[in-house]
Amino acid sequence: MSLTNRTSSTPVPPETGGHHLLDGKIVVVTASAGTGIGQTTARRCLEEGATVVVSDAHPRRTAETASELSAQFNTQVLGIACDVTNEEEVTNLYAQTIANYGRIDVAVNNAGLGGTTNLVDMTDEQWLKVLDVTLNGTFRCMRAALKHMYAAGSGSIVNNASVLGWRAQPGQAHYAAAKAGVMALTRCAAAEAAEHNVRINAVSPSLAEHPFLNKVIDQESLDLLRSRELFGRGAETWEVANVIIFLASGYSSYLSGEVISTSSQHA
Repeated sequence: MSLTNRTSSTPVPPETGGHHLLDGKIVVVTASAGTGIGQTTARRCLEEGATVVVSDAHPRRTAETASELSAQFNTQVLGIACDVTNEEEVTNLYAQTIANYGRIDVAVNNAGLGGTTNLVDMTDEQWLKVLDVTLNGTFRCMRAALKHMYAAGSGSIVNNASVLGWRAQPGQAHYAAAKAGVMALTRCAAAEAAEHNVRINAVSPSLAEHPFLNKVIDQESLDLLRSRELFGRGAETWEVANVIIFLASGYSSYLSGEVISTSSQHA
């Protein structure tokens, strides 16, 4: 989806269709009931032939997303509400997937929480909340998924990091620290998982466009971020999802412990 209130130095390309990259795969996508990368990734997985489980911390939105995708693709999309800060709910997400489908082939860990606060003004609560969702939540989901993947002797995990794990931006110390942690977690876990034939990688977006960006970023800051991209625009969510699909698929069979920047940022 393109936003009408932005200017772009280059046009948005046409969206790619499916190419059977995930035929027969069972895929779990967290934080997939909104309008951002998670829901688009769930849709793209379905286009690529996967059976998809959508999950989000909001039960109503999770159920609505599952129903909408089921109708769109004429298949069952299972919706399981899960707050990634709750260990019991995380365990249930993957246990229910196994109960319904017998295995988990791909886990996309997309849940994250941001905010803008200068470090000197940041409270412990603000710091810990962002880290608990973004870093600890990714850890909890990886741990739960890996137990099932190790038992099966195969699997692929894709984590959602951020370019802020590499680059500085005022007001983003908690989010940047959490995303840098996701990168390190990805690399270390990949080193452990290789002997079990499980691959773990991450994507690192800069700016992904969705209809509610202005609720979290003021227009002036948003215009500045777009100006830093070589294409003069943020990525469409499907452009990020395509990289996630690549990492989840057999086309990246030799990649593990990698963090791929899905960005055209130049400053």
